[in-house]
Amino acid sequence: MSTTNIPNDPADLPPFPGARDARCPFDPPPEHADWRQGDGLARAVWNGSPVWAVTRYEDIRAVLSDQRISADFRRPEFPGWSPAAENEPPIFVRMDDPEHARLRRMLTKDFTVKRVEQKRPEIQKLVDDHLDQMVGKGAPADLVHDFALPIPSLVISLMLGVPYSDHAFFQQHSHTVNNSAATAEDKRAAQGALFGYLLDLVGRKEQEPGDDLISRLLTEQVATGELTREAVAMTGMILLIAGHETTANMIGLGTLALLENPEQAARIRDTDDPKVIANAVEELLRYLTIVQDMVARVALENVTIGGQLVRAGEGLIVSLPAGNRDAASFAQADAFDIDRANARMHVAFGYGIHQCLGQALARVELQVALPALLRRLPNLRLAVPIEQIRFRHGLTTYGVHELPVAW
Repeated sequence: MSTTNIPNDPADLPPFPGARDARCPFDPPPEHADWRQGDGLARAVWNGSPVWAVTRYEDIRAVLSDQRISADFRRPEFPGWSPAAENEPPIFVRMDDPEHARLRRMLTKDFTVKRVEQKRPEIQKLVDDHLDQMVGKGAPADLVHDFALPIPSLVISLMLGVPYSDHAFFQQHSHTVNNSAATAEDKRAAQGALFGYLLDLVGRKEQEPGDDLISRLLTEQVATGELTREAVAMTGMILLIAGHETTANMIGLGTLALLENPEQAARIRDTDDPKVIANAVEELLRYLTIVQDMVARVALENVTIGGQLVRAGEGLIVSLPAGNRDAASFAQADAFDIDRANARMHVAFGYGIHQCLGQALARVELQVALPALLRRLPNLRLAVPIEQIRFRHGLTTYGVHELPVAW
């Protein structure tokens, strides 16, 4: 067991997640592969705090399923903790059970596999309509602006009851919230603007409820005293940001990965087997793993992870991309293979009780959007060299800013 205390001064530690190699834009930062090979855990700095970086697949699953390790960002010892956290409305994804489970149960029925599958025809129509519009405008097109971003934004807006006409507002501010290069002041301002918008929407829905998740929470939970209006607004904000940021970036980056692997793209385009498409989506989720640095934790007591003693009060940061490239769990882990037998073992959606609530929705959106795009535009190609593509470095969710394409 390793108990050596490596330097705690942030100035002496490498930043997390670190920079990706521009020659390998689909791969995690190269340091993460080096850290997987080392003894114990690596030491890094995240949000100004020294943390243990967890990069091995089995270590990640251990951290995310251990009740001695907390997700509660309100704890003063939590890495990157701010006094403002004490006064924020509850965010269920950053709580521990039983509080986390109580709040999550209020949302679960809207995101079950059965409920999401019922939305597949509606999602298919949105996809087809946006392809019609993109083709109608003619090439070249920005796939992010014209296709990848509006579809998940529309879907989550409809589910929450957020007017899609306001999508530019919440996309702008969610971009700031997820930008690691933004100042703390800018992030607080963006989060405050989003929260204020959702709180105002909650007030309007109290007067005129609709057939949507926010209205249901008001009727079933606020009216009975289970939730406050502020908690509903905060929950809506988290779902709104997560519901469009992650899937939009997966559609954009996934399309680029398929264009760079034309034989596998052709398999998806030409198959009628939904199992092949489903497995291809799982492999894209594993191979790309766009969540870079959201998954932070703090040890509540001394615990050993990967042979490393993590003392009570010490922070941990989980690299989901590194875990999904761990050769100890995935053969030829750096290869993109849509026939990979264990692709669904990935931890792209996290693991344990905090595993992504919206994963079923994300899967359906990807299973619909990517095959439809490849079938409608069999000659789809990049309109610029890949070296000119701007990747989302420094953002919590990885992807591409734009994706110029022609067909």
